[in-house]
Amino acid sequence: MSVVVVGREGLTSPFRTSEDYLAMRDHALQSQHLVQDDASSHISGLNDGDLEVVQAAPEDEESSASSTPRHRAPPAGTVEQQQTSESLGLLEYGCVHYRRRCRIRSPCCGEIFDCRHCHNEAKNANERDPKKRHDLPRHAVQSVICSLCNTEQEVRQKCINCGVRMGEYFCDKCKFYDDETKKEQYHCDSCGICRIGGRDKFFHCEKCGCCYSTVLEQGHPCVEKSMHHNCPVCFEYLFDSMKDITVMPCGHTMHLECLKEMQKHSQYSCPMCLKSVCDMTKMWERLDQEVAATPMPEAYLNKLVWILCNDCGITSQVAFHILAHKCTHCTSYNTRQTRGPPSTSRS
Repeated sequence: MSVVVVGREGLTSPFRTSEDYLAMRDHALQSQHLVQDDASSHISGLNDGDLEVVQAAPEDEESSASSTPRHRAPPAGTVEQQQTSESLGLLEYGCVHYRRRCRIRSPCCGEIFDCRHCHNEAKNANERDPKKRHDLPRHAVQSVICSLCNTEQEVRQKCINCGVRMGEYFCDKCKFYDDETKKEQYHCDSCGICRIGGRDKFFHCEKCGCCYSTVLEQGHPCVEKSMHHNCPVCFEYLFDSMKDITVMPCGHTMHLECLKEMQKHSQYSCPMCLKSVCDMTKMWERLDQEVAATPMPEAYLNKLVWILCNDCGITSQVAFHILAHKCTHCTSYNTRQTRGPPSTSRS
């Protein structure tokens, strides 16, 4: 009886009987075993040199999909590689206030900002609801986000994920980062914050409660907590302001740009104590000429007034004049009338 055998792909087998199929299968299996035995004996007869040739990699790296890249990085752990990875993105990240490679999560509201000044601008100047306005406490920052790999982590200089320095200058006390080291940042323990300009160029005055230029170290009029108040012109807090601050001869402080704006409007006295903020000798000479060229009417020729000099603090009695009154002690015209005419009898 003829038997039809079906193969793997569903095709009709060419064998007429099952006996023919079984005989052919046994023959194929025997041939396969013989080939395997020959291959095993050939491999066992190879020496070590023959094995190295068999296992050698292709000469052309591009001919193998598993080959290493053509541009290889320096060996891990070398100084060059470490410095390169730590400096990635230098001066490419940050905001208008600082160049840095991280952002901070504000501890007060939980939002992410480039720096505390960005937070304060958003939560004060741009916040309509007065109840929601607040400043970020710089020393309370606990986590930062790497700008290169977006890994959030505790405050540290180097990212725990990509190893980049998130700030060339880093202060763990102020939680402060900055890539622009030309500012010569340094931390003052007495001020409790970071300053710029170079530690060797500034000293801390304990009475004034702030860092001043070494030019003023030998002698300057100390005003207690002179920097711990608002600018008398723009009312911005001076102690941690990013703007240039000037110390006037009287010892009071204000923004340099505010002082220049005052001088544009012919205001040359300190807004707090009214003392002259610069050498006014030429101005006083000009006033001498104007007073001499402007004689008073006969009714006021013998009138005397008491004046207080804002510069030297001495009170004196001088002849009344409509333009200005000159201090008899220091020859300053920065004076104010305290008592006396101009009252005249009309007869």
